[in-house]
Amino acid sequence: MPKRDTSAQQRDRQPLSRERIVTTAVALADEKGAPGVTMRAVANQLGVEAMSLYNHVKNRDDLLDGMVDTVFSEIELPALGANWETAMRARAESARAALLRHPWAVSLMDSRSQPGPATLRHHDAVLGALRGGGFSVAMAVHAMSVMDSYLYGFVIQELSLPFTDRSELEDVASDILEGLPGGTYPHLAEAITEQALQPGYNPSDEFEFGLSLILGALPAPAAPGSPGSLPSDPSTEVS
Repeated sequence: MPKRDTSAQQRDRQPLSRERIVTTAVALADEKGAPGVTMRAVANQLGVEAMSLYNHVKNRDDLLDGMVDTVFSEIELPALGANWETAMRARAESARAALLRHPWAVSLMDSRSQPGPATLRHHDAVLGALRGGGFSVAMAVHAMSVMDSYLYGFVIQELSLPFTDRSELEDVASDILEGLPGGTYPHLAEAITEQALQPGYNPSDEFEFGLSLILGALPAPAAPGSPGSLPSDPSTEVS
């Protein structure tokens, strides 16, 4: 009688749990994208029947909730008492790294109606850092919204680029440049030759540039009534 596969035996010995199911689903999504995560596919990865998953997750939506929460758990939280700008920069960079590790997640991050504990902890910590930095409730919400809009949008654009490293960037940029009719698109040709093809240029640096612009435009308000203080909501400012 042939021996049973050792890896299958090891899987069978591990008790099935929500954490194990979600971890498996995240790994599957990293490989095949979110559409590839079905209850049957996850069960196959675990070496169990699909029906056994329902003892730990309600349905696929519940599974997606757990997967998104796992990604949020990988994002660095602002340290208590940290400078708000330093904390927001670190949080944005950590979030971008997590989303690049899990490309399927960017479109799901704020889509869940049943956010998990890591998601709630993340949002509360970000708002708390802004409030501790002197932002009003309204301005803290405004700041978080604009930062996340930039973060998610940049990652979506970054993931769609037709290159993954410097060598591929040079190949793509050179091909585009060579295909341009002479003198027809001078500003595009200029941007390629004087920026994209310059030694040391890294498209990732664009993220830091944009993030600095946003953070620089979000100074914490001064004490109410003091010179240079900001209104809690720009839409209510009286001219």
